[in-house]
Amino acid sequence: MAPIRKPYPSDVSDEEWSLVAPYLTLMHETAPQQQHSLRELFNGLRYVIRYGIAWRAMPNDLPPWFAMYQQAQRWLAAGVFDTLAQDLRVVLRLASGRGAEPTAAIIDSRTLRSTPESGPRAGYDGAKRKHGSKLHMAVDTLGHLLALHVTPANVDDGAEVGKLADAVQQATGETVELTCRSRLYGRERRRGRARTGH
Repeated sequence: MAPIRKPYPSDVSDEEWSLVAPYLTLMHETAPQQQHSLRELFNGLRYVIRYGIAWRAMPNDLPPWFAMYQQAQRWLAAGVFDTLAQDLRVVLRLASGRGAEPTAAIIDSRTLRSTPESGPRAGYDGAKRKHGSKLHMAVDTLGHLLALHVTPANVDDGAEVGKLADAVQQATGETVELTCRSRLYGRERRRGRARTGH
C-alpha cells in the first residue's frame, strides 16, 4: 500500500487512473517490480514529465528514482503508451462523430532546446537558432497524435517525411490517403532536391 503523502498537481486522478491502469498492468505477475504500487510509480513518471527534472531529483516521498526509471523502461518496451495513445485517439474520434481511423494527416516539426538528458540527440538547428532535439510529428485533422520521431535538431525535415508517412500508415492500418506537410517541411524538401540537382 502506498504511503499517505500530500498530493502533487501532477498526480493521476481517480478517473484518469481508471483509464490507464488496464494498460499499465498488462504485465506478467512475476514482473521484477513488486515493492511499489503501479499508481505511485506512474505518479513519479508524470512528475518527471510535468516538471522536466532529472530522475535522481525525484522527491523523497515518491518511490525511489531507480524503481520508477526501471518501471518506465518496462512500460516503454511493452509499448503500453503507444497502445494507450492509439486507443484513446480512436475513442475521441468516434466521440466527435468521425471514423475510427483518419484519412488525412498533417506533418510538422518543433525544435526543443537541449537538456542534460538530450545527450547524443542534441544538434544545432540553424533556422531556429537552437541547440537541442527536433520532434517530427504527424497528427490527424483533429490534432490527435499519429506518429512521432525524435532526432538531433540539425536533421533535415524532408528526410523524415517518408519515415513519418510509413509510421502513420502502420498506426492507422493504411487508411490515410492524404498527407499535408507544413510549409517548413515542403520548403526544406524542395531545397534538398535543389542541392542534389547541382
